[in-house]
Amino acid sequence: MNSHFKRSLLGSALVALLGINGAQAASTADLAKLGNELTPFGAEKAGNANGTIPAWSGGLTQAPAGWQPGHGDPYGAEKPLYSINAKNLAQYQAQLPPGQVELIKTYPGYRLDVYPTHRSCTFPDEIAKRTKEFAAQSKIGSDGWQLEQAAGAAIPFPVPQSGIEAMWNYKLRYMAKGRRAQFSLLMREKDGALSEFKQWVYEYYPFNDPAVKGPSDAGGFEAKLLADVLSPSSRAGELYLVHAYLDKPQDSWIYFPGQRRVRRAPSFAYDNPIAGTDSLYFVDQINMFTGAMDRYDFKLVGKQEMVVPYNSYKLIDKANKFVDLIGQDYLNRDVQRYEKHRVWVVEATVKADKRHSFAKRVFFIDEDSWAVLHVDMYDAKGNLWRVQEGSLWADPQIHSCTAYEYTSYDLIARRYIADGFTQEGEVLDLTAGLEGRVNEKLFNSNELRRRGER
Repeated sequence: MNSHFKRSLLGSALVALLGINGAQAASTADLAKLGNELTPFGAEKAGNANGTIPAWSGGLTQAPAGWQPGHGDPYGAEKPLYSINAKNLAQYQAQLPPGQVELIKTYPGYRLDVYPTHRSCTFPDEIAKRTKEFAAQSKIGSDGWQLEQAAGAAIPFPVPQSGIEAMWNYKLRYMAKGRRAQFSLLMREKDGALSEFKQWVYEYYPFNDPAVKGPSDAGGFEAKLLADVLSPSSRAGELYLVHAYLDKPQDSWIYFPGQRRVRRAPSFAYDNPIAGTDSLYFVDQINMFTGAMDRYDFKLVGKQEMVVPYNSYKLIDKANKFVDLIGQDYLNRDVQRYEKHRVWVVEATVKADKRHSFAKRVFFIDEDSWAVLHVDMYDAKGNLWRVQEGSLWADPQIHSCTAYEYTSYDLIARRYIADGFTQEGEVLDLTAGLEGRVNEKLFNSNELRRRGER
C-alpha cells in the first residue's frame, strides 16, 4: 500500500481497528458508541479537524420541491472549491486513490472538480434501531468470508473489525428491498463510435427485509436480478436471470428469443469477461464488486480522508445525453462532482490456492453509506491495471444513498466502460420494492420464460 494512505482514525477504539484481519467481534464499548460518538451506522459523527468534512447531522431526508431521481440537484447552485489536475497534482496526491492519480497523469484534460462536502447519506430510523439491536450477533463463518449470522434491514458490522466485515456492510447496505430502471452499458469503440447495450433491470434484495433474522430466512440469497435486453437490435428480447448467494458463486440463466428457450449460463462469475465488452469488463466488477468473496483475503487497512465522487446529481440528470457524457478517453468531467469524505480502505489479495486476473484490489468504502466509491485493480506483477469509480447520491424518498452509474478504466487498453447509466432511460424507480412493483415472484426461470414468450 502506498505510503500516502496514512491512517487517520479518530479515537483510541477506532485506531485499534487498523490492520486487523481476525474474526474478533466488536466490543460492547465500541457498539455503545453507535448514535453517540458514532452515527447509528458506524461512521464518525464529528467533522474533521480543519472543517473540510462537517459533522454528520442526519443526512438528506427532505427532498427539495419538485425533486425526483434524475431531476434536480439539491446542491446545484454550488461552484467547485478547486480542481485537481496535472498541474497541481502533487499538492493533492495524498488525498487521492492511486487510480485517480494515474488517470490524471495518463489523460490530458482529466480533472477532478472538488465541491463543498455534504454528508447527505443516512438510512431509515428502523435500520438504525436494528443495527444497534443486532450488531453484536453478526458473525463471519469459520472459512473467513461467509456470513454465518446477520439480521436483515441492518448494517451487520457497523464497527468493522476486519476487511471482510466492511465488505459485507457494502453488500448488505439498505437499498429499499428492490428497484427497477432502464439503464445502459456504454463504451467507445476503437473507431470512436458509441456502443450502447440497454436493458430493463429489476433488482431484489432479500436482506433489506426486517423479517429476516438470519441468512436462512433470506433463502441464502444476497440479491436477485432480472434483465430484459432492449438494444442493440441483434440482442433485443434476450432475458437474463441472476441469483447471487451469501455462500457461493451466483447462478444465472438466459432466455434466447430465437430459440424460445431458457438455458443455464455456464460461468457468470468472478473474472469471466462480460459479452460485448471486448474483455474490458469482468462479471465481478458489476456494481463495483459482486459475487462470492472466497478468492480473496480482505485486510482492513484503515480510514483515510479522501477526495471521492459524491452527491452525483449533476451526473444522473436526465437532461444529459450519452453522446455528450461518454468522451473518447474518459467521462465528461463537467458532470462529475467530488468531495472530501472519510473512507475505509480495504485491500484484497488473491489467496495462495486461488486464482483471479486481479491479483490485488483496493476498495475505498464511504463511512456514511457503506458504498464502494472507488476500486484500484492490480495484475500479478503489481501493476495498476484497471480503475473503477462509482457514483453516490441521496434519495430522500427512501432515506438512503444509492448508486447506479459507475465507470471502469483499463489503463493498458486505454479504453473504458460506463455501466448503469440511467440518463436516457424512461424509468429510475427506487421505491419499487417498497411498493410491490418488484417482488420475489419475478426472479425465477418460469418468469423468465413467461416474459420471453409473451
